[in-house]
Amino acid sequence: MDSTAAIILAAGRGTRAGKDKPKQWRNLAGKPVIKHSMDKFAQHPHISHLVLVVHPEDFASKPWPSDPSAEVVCGGETRCLSVFAGLQALEKRFECVLIHDSARPCVTDKIISNVCIALENYPAAAPGLTLVDALWRGKDGMVLGHQNRANLFRAQTPQGFHLAPILTAYQNYHQDAADDVEIARASGLEVAIVSGDDLNLKITTEEDFFHAERNLQGNMDIRLGNGFDVHKFCVDRKLILCGVLIPFELGLDGHSDADVSMHAITDAIYGALSLGDIGTHFPPSDAKWKNVASEVFLKHSIQLAAKQGYRVGNVDCTLICQVPKISPYVAEMRVSLSQIMDIDVEQISVKATTTEQLGFTGRKEGIASLATVTMVPS
Repeated sequence: MDSTAAIILAAGRGTRAGKDKPKQWRNLAGKPVIKHSMDKFAQHPHISHLVLVVHPEDFASKPWPSDPSAEVVCGGETRCLSVFAGLQALEKRFECVLIHDSARPCVTDKIISNVCIALENYPAAAPGLTLVDALWRGKDGMVLGHQNRANLFRAQTPQGFHLAPILTAYQNYHQDAADDVEIARASGLEVAIVSGDDLNLKITTEEDFFHAERNLQGNMDIRLGNGFDVHKFCVDRKLILCGVLIPFELGLDGHSDADVSMHAITDAIYGALSLGDIGTHFPPSDAKWKNVASEVFLKHSIQLAAKQGYRVGNVDCTLICQVPKISPYVAEMRVSLSQIMDIDVEQISVKATTTEQLGFTGRKEGIASLATVTMVPS
């Protein structure tokens, strides 16, 4: 029998955090919220297996990130039912189990280790934080009195248990509970408190996303890059902007497909990391780059950035032209760049402006593009 498995709960709806999808599937510091927890447990030496518990509505659509080490089971309408489903999937296969809320993406290796080590001597263990602030009792916005904070703790996850007794505890518990420790204690299990961490916050509101991202990123060496490119109009050529074919009677002249916007973004990435420009890596004198799709250049810049330990934080691209009209295609352009760059569409801005009929763009002779990117440690 293997030693310890981890259950990661992702069956909640996360409505208080806002947006149009549950918080565990939203992007945070470059990857879905849940992926941070999955990676921590999958890579921890004490954990030999993952069970991901998802909501019935998500089970068919499969929004979770692929991970060959994770077993996925369908949860229930309440947290207790979801935990029970995860425990049943592990029955008789493991000695111990850690139960973790996916809404805590900043869990640390030390917390996981603390819980696992405590399970060597106790049937249950969970991280907690002592209270340092004064506690009030209140109602209707008014203070009614004080509460003694002695012997009080803020509970965190993962909460760990010997598998057989916690499964029995859940089988015998038929009401709602604040957490797994409450159910364990109702069954008579002793629960040891181990040190938690203030960084191990639970994402509940939109503001928590900001704090979680700051925790995950730490002291960051953020790089900023700008790119600028110009191409003149020509006949007998397709017009491609941000990887999108634009219906227009003229195209842009260039050695590649002349996607002026993608060239500007690519140069911004190169510039942020002092890697030269497109001409450095793809000289126009080289015939093999003739008519090549500009996404080749963009993907190359991202790959070079990854080798230096950076990823794209966000992109802001401005197209400068009198014609054609850009606004009908902005949404499609953002999706196109999102797919090419493998980042969330919310990290990409595409907009357009004119020069009020001044200069070469005002005379409808071509298109210019300006791009700004932030590069953050990956």
